[in-house]
Amino acid sequence: MGLEFFDKARELTDELERTQKENIQKAAEIVAEGIMNGGITQAFGSGHSYAAAIEISGRAGGLIPSKVIMDPAGGMYEAIEGVGKILSHKVQIKPYDVFFLISNSGRNPMGIELAQWIKEHGNKLIVVTALEASKQSTSRHSSGKLLYEFADVVLDNRSVFGDAALQIEGLETMVCGTSSFSATLLLQQTIYEAIKIMVAKGYNPPVYRSANIDGGPEYNTEIENQYGDRIFHI
Repeated sequence: MGLEFFDKARELTDELERTQKENIQKAAEIVAEGIMNGGITQAFGSGHSYAAAIEISGRAGGLIPSKVIMDPAGGMYEAIEGVGKILSHKVQIKPYDVFFLISNSGRNPMGIELAQWIKEHGNKLIVVTALEASKQSTSRHSSGKLLYEFADVVLDNRSVFGDAALQIEGLETMVCGTSSFSATLLLQQTIYEAIKIMVAKGYNPPVYRSANIDGGPEYNTEIENQYGDRIFHI
């Protein structure tokens, strides 16, 4: 067993470190500014990109003022125009909220319509996508736009066109998508840097403690109650 995906992961990690430092820092500054001004982070990913959205929402070591925008259909209708507009009517948005939209291709109407809605409200938007692969794609939205075009900052996951990155001899189809792995690295580093910025500015960042550590649930609940009307709203 050659552990080829481990090799690909190391290669991709080095590439992300080399190419995304500046964008991670920019995204972190946006997040820190939003939280310190009373906003929250809201993350959305349709289909498999949902895994990246929950990576920075409601977990130990992450920001308490955070939530996932749920896609009730699990990505089934992401390619249908108008669905994103319907979903946006269910989402609460306030000044200083910071949005993360995660889509490998960035071509589907659902994410594009959410992005349009976010920018119409003047909020900051961080997009996680495969930038070069997205640029090779054709938008499925009538505007002709792709998701990255709405971003204040793009975190490029550097995944290849089609996401799957490994070849097996005798099999025509590529295997093993890398976008989830790279999105996790980009997003966790962004939140880490944002928390560092807040601490450096003398602001006490509201960070989740593990629910499996004694005192953790009580600590989390106390702070959650300060944001309850935001993080538990759809």
